[in-house]
Amino acid sequence: MADLTRLTAAELSQKLQAREISSVDVTRAHLDRIAAVDGDIHAFLHVSSAALATAADVDTRRGDGEKLGPLAGVPIAIKDVLCTFDMPSTAGSKILEGWVPPYDATVVRKLREAHLVPLGKTNMDEFAMGSSTEHSAFGPTHNPWDLDRIPGGSGGGSAAAVAAYEAPLALGSDTGGSIRQPAAVTGSVGVKPTYGGVSRYGAIALASSLDQVGPVTRTVLDAALLHDVIGGYDPRDSTSLKDPWPSFADAARTGARDRSLKGVRVGVVKQLNGDGFQVGVRDRFAESLEVLAAAGAEIVEVSAPNFEYAIAAYYLILPAEASSNLAKFDSVRFGLRVNPKGGGTVEDVMAATREAGFGPEVKRRIILGTYALSAGYYDAYYGSAQKVRTLIQRDFDAAFERADVLISPAAPTTAFKLGEKLEDPLAMYLNDVTTIPANLAGIPGMGLPMGLAPEDGLPTGIQLMAPARADVRLYSVGAALEALLEDRWGHTLISQAPELAVAR
Repeated sequence: MADLTRLTAAELSQKLQAREISSVDVTRAHLDRIAAVDGDIHAFLHVSSAALATAADVDTRRGDGEKLGPLAGVPIAIKDVLCTFDMPSTAGSKILEGWVPPYDATVVRKLREAHLVPLGKTNMDEFAMGSSTEHSAFGPTHNPWDLDRIPGGSGGGSAAAVAAYEAPLALGSDTGGSIRQPAAVTGSVGVKPTYGGVSRYGAIALASSLDQVGPVTRTVLDAALLHDVIGGYDPRDSTSLKDPWPSFADAARTGARDRSLKGVRVGVVKQLNGDGFQVGVRDRFAESLEVLAAAGAEIVEVSAPNFEYAIAAYYLILPAEASSNLAKFDSVRFGLRVNPKGGGTVEDVMAATREAGFGPEVKRRIILGTYALSAGYYDAYYGSAQKVRTLIQRDFDAAFERADVLISPAAPTTAFKLGEKLEDPLAMYLNDVTTIPANLAGIPGMGLPMGLAPEDGLPTGIQLMAPARADVRLYSVGAALEALLEDRWGHTLISQAPELAVAR
């Protein structure tokens, strides 16, 4: 039997439905893979003890003739920012170490109802604050392509698990690029849906106006299949959209089959591909544009002048919302509690707990956000940032009048060395320069592989963006581009990867 961990979720689905393989076989293969390589990669913080039992239940249901969804029996990894009633949910922080929620996040509940098999919880930057998964309180995750390099952040655990064949599917969350940027540096596919298109209920909040849960996979079709499961209206999320969503999987299949982009206007964002971008990233991006043009796409340059201020606005809005959201971790209601020597007031206990439980990056952003919201500074900082956000949204509106989708590199460089940017927070923040604007505007974005950089042989990623509610367009164009690039390479990019590092 072929190595089950090398099959895509779509391929596993076909074999499971045809009863050529069992969910127990598939799940055991991935658990064995985790046991073999995760000591080097550290993608997982917790591996489920119930995975094989869940898989066996799926096999029984299928054997009894129960009608199951297309991904029933397929294993999935879950970013540790999402609540799970049967596994710890720490958000990568000591302040929640060992905490098991009394409920599932809506997206996790939907996974269970669709009979996917949760493998465990993946590592992440603490409370999703970071671009490298080096800010996890439980140690960094390593990139499967090169174990000395970062897997991106904050969702590096999910991306590394998928890239290392530890899981065919994963869930991530994207506040400023934390799905798309890890996808870029690990050679995987990641999608940030339209804000409100996927429920945030049960996702431990970082910045509520920016956070969005989405799929992390190895192919565009797999991302579409997973998006079909987790998307849709949720009355528990006040920002959830009531829109009826089309089948993203159907759009992806059509795009991959037709491979034609005739009449599609592709806007190249002038401000998202310039100084500071690695030469190999720029070269692969130029080649991708050639592929798009050869398939009939009309390439147009668009300008978004206010994108220049996106990072500055983002790093005022995010810390401000984070300082409010993280106030709930007060040592009283749940999580860690540290009692000062000799006792003290509730305020003393809270201060001692937050000092011990929060890491340096979290403290930095809480302080910055509290300052931005303080009396006398709110209008000057937070209020001004929100005005810039409106200008960025207007830039997108103008750009989409000229283009059906926008395109840019998904990250300015390939994966950098572990520790390389830890002492320079501003340099770390710049890793999200191309992804942040989509979060500020609430529009959907997709990151997918666009080839290896010749100078280091590491993955590069391309980003597609579409207007709000036009997620289906991303899957159609993204699947076509993926197929065209693979035709050009003669293989899938990810097929070259993990054994290069992990086997050593």
